[in-house]
Amino acid sequence: MNILRMPGFARFCCLVCLTVSIPILQGADKVPEQSAGADRSVETDGTKLDRKYIPKLSKEIAPLTLADEPLVEFVNSEIRKQWELHKLPPSPYAEDEEWLRRVTLDVVGHIPSLNETEEFLRDKSPSKRGEWLEKLLASPDYARNWASLWTNLLIGRRTPNRIDREGLRKFLEDSFAKNLPWNDLVVALIGAEGSQRDNGAVNFLLAHLNDGAVPATSLTARLFLGTQLQCTQCHNHPFNDWKQNQFWELNSFFSQTRRFDHQKLNPETKRLEFEYAEIIFVDGEGPKHFEQRNGLVRVAYPIYEGIEIGTDNSTKRRQELARLMTRPESDQLARAMANRMWGHFFGVGFTRPIDDLGPHRPPSHPEVLDRLTTEFHKGGYDLKKLIRWICATEAYQLTSRSVPANEKDDPAQGEPPKFTHMAVKSMTPEQLFDSLQVAVKVHGDKGPDWNEWEGRRRSWIQQFVLDFGTDENDESTTFNGTIPQALMMMNGTLVNASLNGKDPGLMNLVLEG
Repeated sequence: MNILRMPGFARFCCLVCLTVSIPILQGADKVPEQSAGADRSVETDGTKLDRKYIPKLSKEIAPLTLADEPLVEFVNSEIRKQWELHKLPPSPYAEDEEWLRRVTLDVVGHIPSLNETEEFLRDKSPSKRGEWLEKLLASPDYARNWASLWTNLLIGRRTPNRIDREGLRKFLEDSFAKNLPWNDLVVALIGAEGSQRDNGAVNFLLAHLNDGAVPATSLTARLFLGTQLQCTQCHNHPFNDWKQNQFWELNSFFSQTRRFDHQKLNPETKRLEFEYAEIIFVDGEGPKHFEQRNGLVRVAYPIYEGIEIGTDNSTKRRQELARLMTRPESDQLARAMANRMWGHFFGVGFTRPIDDLGPHRPPSHPEVLDRLTTEFHKGGYDLKKLIRWICATEAYQLTSRSVPANEKDDPAQGEPPKFTHMAVKSMTPEQLFDSLQVAVKVHGDKGPDWNEWEGRRRSWIQQFVLDFGTDENDESTTFNGTIPQALMMMNGTLVNASLNGKDPGLMNLVLEG
């Protein structure tokens, strides 16, 4: 029987089994409870802990560890304390198949290839998990994946009008490939100058300078400071420690910044057409004026964390904002990124939403977030180091299967996460697209040429994107399993193109029985 001639649904089922792989299905199962031994306590970090709150580790598993890394042990200890406090024993460590798929998707954005999986499972070295993580971090796919993630965060999946998406993506990819410190990357984005032709970083601000740079203000706070300000634009919100005047004080840093579109004459149509855009400096002396709900007009000077800068044109306000956000005395930038990174790898952060830090929303594990923030800050904002710390924690290496005693640790039900087992994370559209290419090896043994497929991926993803038209230029994806999407996946162009490829791949294993 030729599977490639099967109806679309049957072919789709085969492809899903190959792409999604068995480990993701393990989230639906439960690990049977194991009886504890006679000695029910163990010494950990100077504290006695019931042995049932130590994750079980089979002899076949060699967990990822970092030599001489007290931070990881501190994180493990704090999370174990929460397990014992709430009487929620953890699930066991994930088997190699599950861990390999998880970390590969999280770090490089697609599943491992068949050859990589077989090679990893054959390897009996106790250091193989650490070696695999280092291989992922050194891979070009690491930079490409994080550039894709941050391009979506900075300008959305649906590219705004007259924005050079590819220029921004290449700037980000180059930055992640060089492991540019996070504070330096933020400075480059907020303080960006020049044209799209010369500096891909300018596209972030060029996309959000409309409406008096209100979107740029809100996004700067949300993405880099972990603070949602959309309500404080108009009034003092009762559950936000930022006030209306602080929103406009932050907005005042953008008052010297405008977008200028260059045009050229089309000799055929005799019309002026858009050529490229650039950020230009304008006369922005003085404060910003804003109206309160009672109709009174007030002024806001450029102030950040209580520090006011000069308001004459000799001061470049955006560059000063970038300096203030990244100065050694301020840790908000590090805190926001530590929380966001944890949320990326665990599917849920220490706060929900991930970008709403503050006294009004206390974190689930404040000591862990504080320590990660401090070490990330002191360690030079090293993103790869932060990833190593997170991936080396016990919690990240646990299976996604629950045990009966920790079933109620379910953030989807609104409870603060205890991280007793890994949450089952849905694939993003980008992860699904890329994983399909890897699963069926449509590119042969050399691996995918992602640059060649970038345009096809963007085109495919557009069908899932909705533009909300809000002050923050928000959008949302409808990649949520609706009936039309299921039908499209069963017999859509992406699946058919993947299945009908001429290059050998996993599908050949199915055909060969």
